[in-house]
Amino acid sequence: MSLADNSAPRRARLSLARALPNPWSLGAALIAAVVIAPILAVLWIALFPTENIWPHLISTTLPRYLGNTLKLMAGVGLLAGAAGSGAAWLVARYEFPGRRWLEWLLLLPLAIPAYVGAYALVDFLEYAGPVQTGLREVFGWKTSRDYWFPEIRSMGAAIIVLSAALYPYVYLLARNAFREQPGSADEVARSLGQGAFARFWRVGLPLARPAIAAGMAIAMMEAVNDFGTVDYFSVQTLTTGIFSVWLQSNNAGGAAQIAGTVLALVIVLVLLEKGSRRRMRFFNLSSRHRPVARTALRGATGWGASLACVIPFGMGFVLPAWVILGHAIDNAQAWADPRLWQAGVHTLTVGGIAAVLTVLGGVFLVYGVRLSGRQLPRLLLPVSTIGYAAPGAVLGVGILIPLAAVDHALADTIEAVTGIDIGLVLAGSAFALVLSYFVRFFAIAQGAADAAMARISPNLARAARSLGRTQGQTLREVYVPLMRGSVASALLLVFVDCVKELPATLLLRPFNYETLATRVHDQASLENLGGAAPAAVLVIGVGLSAVGLLARANR
Repeated sequence: MSLADNSAPRRARLSLARALPNPWSLGAALIAAVVIAPILAVLWIALFPTENIWPHLISTTLPRYLGNTLKLMAGVGLLAGAAGSGAAWLVARYEFPGRRWLEWLLLLPLAIPAYVGAYALVDFLEYAGPVQTGLREVFGWKTSRDYWFPEIRSMGAAIIVLSAALYPYVYLLARNAFREQPGSADEVARSLGQGAFARFWRVGLPLARPAIAAGMAIAMMEAVNDFGTVDYFSVQTLTTGIFSVWLQSNNAGGAAQIAGTVLALVIVLVLLEKGSRRRMRFFNLSSRHRPVARTALRGATGWGASLACVIPFGMGFVLPAWVILGHAIDNAQAWADPRLWQAGVHTLTVGGIAAVLTVLGGVFLVYGVRLSGRQLPRLLLPVSTIGYAAPGAVLGVGILIPLAAVDHALADTIEAVTGIDIGLVLAGSAFALVLSYFVRFFAIAQGAADAAMARISPNLARAARSLGRTQGQTLREVYVPLMRGSVASALLLVFVDCVKELPATLLLRPFNYETLATRVHDQASLENLGGAAPAAVLVIGVGLSAVGLLARANR
C-alpha cells in the first residue's frame, strides 16, 4: 500500500479528533453547569411556582424586607468603606506608634464571623452586661427607668457589627492601592499647597477608587448574605424572609421568589461596581516610579492615628474574642459536651470534603478551558464565579428543592422496582451541604488556580507533551508541583469559609446534624452564650489560620 493510502485514514482520524470535544473541556463544562444550576433553579422556581404568592408578598412583607436590606447594605458599605479606607491610608502613608503591628492586626476581624460579634456585643451591652451594670453601680441607678441606653438589638447595631467584621475587605484592597500609587502625585499635591486631608480626598482616594469600590461591594454582598446577625438583632431582611416564608409558611415558591429578588439585587450591585470601574480608569505612565515616603506623626497626632486604627480592630476582633473567650473559660464543662465534638467532626468532614472537591474542580475547570483554546469555554471562567456572589440562603433554595425532587423520583423508582423505600439519599444527607459549599466558594478555588496556572510558561507543557506525556500526566507532573502553594492556600481558604458559613448550612443540613456554626447559632438563639462559646472559639481558631495565610501572602 502506498504512503498516500495510509495518510488518508490518518487525516480522517485527526479531523474527527479535532471535531470531537476534548474530554477535559467536557469536564470543565460539566463543572460549570453544576455551579450555575442552583442559580438557574432559583430563577425557574421563582418564575413558575406551584403557588404564586408574589402579589401577597408585594402588598405585605416584601417592601419591608427590601427596605431593610437596602438600608443594611448602604450602612455597611459606607461604614466599612470609611473605616477600611481610612485605616489603609494611615498605615500606607504615615509612621505612628504601633503601625507595624496594626498593619496586620487590622486583618484579624476576618477570623470572626459577624454573628459571633453580634452575640458578643449584646452580651457586653445588655442590661445585665458589664457596661450597664457598671453605670448603675457608679451613678447609683436602680433600674433601666433611671437612665437612657440605646436599643442594642436594632438596625444600627447590626450595621456596626457587620461593618466591624467586614471592613478588612476594603482595608486590604485599599492598602495595596495606596501603596502602589506613585510618589510623584503626592509631591505635586504638596507643591500646590494641599494639606494632608486634601491629598487624601483629592489625590489618594480617587486613584484608589476602583479598589475601594470592589471592597465595599464585597462587604455589601456579605451583608446581604448574613443571617445570624440580623436574625439575632430582629432585623427583617430578604435573607430572613427566605427562612420565614419557607420554614414557617412552608411555601418553597415564595421563598424562591424572595431569593430571586436577592439575586437580582446582588447582580445589580456587581454591575454597578464594574460599571464604576469602567468609567474611571487610571494608568501609571512610567514603568519605574518611587513609592510614597511615609510621613512620621509625632505626639498627639501620632497617638490619634493609632487610636483611629485601634477602634475598628477593637470592635471587630478584641471585643468579640474577649467576650467569647471569657464565656468559654467560665463554662469549662461545656467543652466536655459530646455534641460539641460531634459538631466538630461534622465540620471537619463536610468542610474538608467540600474544600478538596472545590479545589480539584477549580483546577480541572481552568486546565480544561486552557486546553480547549476556544472562545465558548473561556466564557465559563467568569460565569462560574457567580456562586460566590449568591447568598447562602439563595443557594439553599436553588439546591434543596431540585435535589428533593430528584430524591423523591429516585426513591419512587427504586421502591416500584424492588419494593424497598430508600428514603432521601441526596437531600437527606450531607451531600447537599457539600454541594452548596462547592457552588458558594468555587470562585476562590477557580481564581487561585487560574492565577497560578497563568504564571506557568506554556513551553513547559509543550516540552512535556513532546516527551510523550498525556494531558493528564502534564497536569500532574508539570502544573500541580508548580501550583502547590496556591492550591494549598485555596484549600485552606475554602475550608475556613465552609466552617463559617451559616445560612446555607441551616437550610441544607440533615435532621439533627450540627456543625460548629449551627451549634453557635442554636445555643446563642437560646440565650445560652456559655454553651455557644466553645464552638465559637473553635470557629475563630480556624479563621485565624486563614488570616495568617492571607497576611503572609500580602506582605
